[in-house]
Amino acid sequence: MSGYIRPLAERARAASHAIAALDPDQRAGLLAAMADAVDAGRADILAANARDMQRAEAAGTTGAMLDRLKLDDGRVDGIVQAIREVAALPDPVGQVTRQDTHANGMTVQKVRIPLGLIAMIYEARPNVTADAAALCLRAGNAVLLRGGSEARDSNIAIAARLHEALRAYDLPVEAVALVEDTAREHVLELLQLTDLVDLAIPRGGERLIRFVAENARVPVIKHYKGVCHLYVDGAADPAMATRLAVDGKLSRPGVCNALETLLVHAGIADAWLPGALQALADRGAEIRGCERTRALFPAATPATEADYDAEYLAPILAVRVVDSIDGAIDHIQRHTSDHTDVICTTDDTAAERFVRGIRSSAVMVNASSRFNDGGSLGLGAEIGISTTRLHAYGPMGLESLTIERWVVRGEGQVRHPESDAA
Repeated sequence: MSGYIRPLAERARAASHAIAALDPDQRAGLLAAMADAVDAGRADILAANARDMQRAEAAGTTGAMLDRLKLDDGRVDGIVQAIREVAALPDPVGQVTRQDTHANGMTVQKVRIPLGLIAMIYEARPNVTADAAALCLRAGNAVLLRGGSEARDSNIAIAARLHEALRAYDLPVEAVALVEDTAREHVLELLQLTDLVDLAIPRGGERLIRFVAENARVPVIKHYKGVCHLYVDGAADPAMATRLAVDGKLSRPGVCNALETLLVHAGIADAWLPGALQALADRGAEIRGCERTRALFPAATPATEADYDAEYLAPILAVRVVDSIDGAIDHIQRHTSDHTDVICTTDDTAAERFVRGIRSSAVMVNASSRFNDGGSLGLGAEIGISTTRLHAYGPMGLESLTIERWVVRGEGQVRHPESDAA
């Protein structure tokens, strides 16, 4: 043990009690103060990010990782707005989700309480520092943040602004505890702290997430990758299908809810597929297709089975023509990452067949895969997307950062009155 992580986690754990003791208005006010502090400190944050970007570029970082690292005024505006949106959300702590009165007069409730201390392990995206802090604190938790070395200066600058707000509220800054030393051995130590850390959430590439899942003794919520599918049904509206394909693949290729595979019903393929793929190619997409796809769009390169398992995080799209909706569902079941799958159809029966047949964390009917994120689904900023079928599945907002416990209110009732000595 390094002697660095445990003391930091102990202070964060103690700080969690102070956050849990705040009332909903105080937590909302704290977040509003954090948003103001980030806004006021944007010059320092952008300067720190410029240093991170310079080091990343010098190290040869490109593509999706570089895009995730970059901050500009617009993205800082997004961070500030996300904190404000979380502050405005209903507080889940203390929410009664079930209540029954038993025949003996005893009242039994299920009530939401904070998880406690949440560890976030992430890479590249400095906005996660603020998003995770806002969500964890709003739900009454403390957070222990371990960002990647590539975003170290950005994360320190953002955390410093969040700490300003905590000090203004006379709260311990360790409620947002940042692991500034990004050595890997500290991550391993963090993942063993079963007496301090209630939940670990890794957010980043598949390699990082597998490392966390394979080395953790604390509970882990995760998703490995986003292999998202669009199935264009035989009864699809052609113009709608093209819009969904272009938006899903190209609006931001380097994110986990971007499309990676296009499945097309044979009944619509001849009329729709060549034009749709040309529209994608004209916008910079590389098409990899099955033999039937290449017969209709010769510019496509041959797709392998590995292509249908790939999360490209790039403007590359794997395409397959299928004979039926069952063929599409079968393909998705074999290649799914349980993230997001979409059907485009005007046939309500086909839509319901697809929804029932797919188990992914989000199923979209005639809507872009890009809507599977916390903000678009009304959660405010999300802390991550879970494809682990535990207490949270899909984008994780405030409710996912609480648990339900039983609260029983009685007037002296006992379970076995016959054994009552009185």
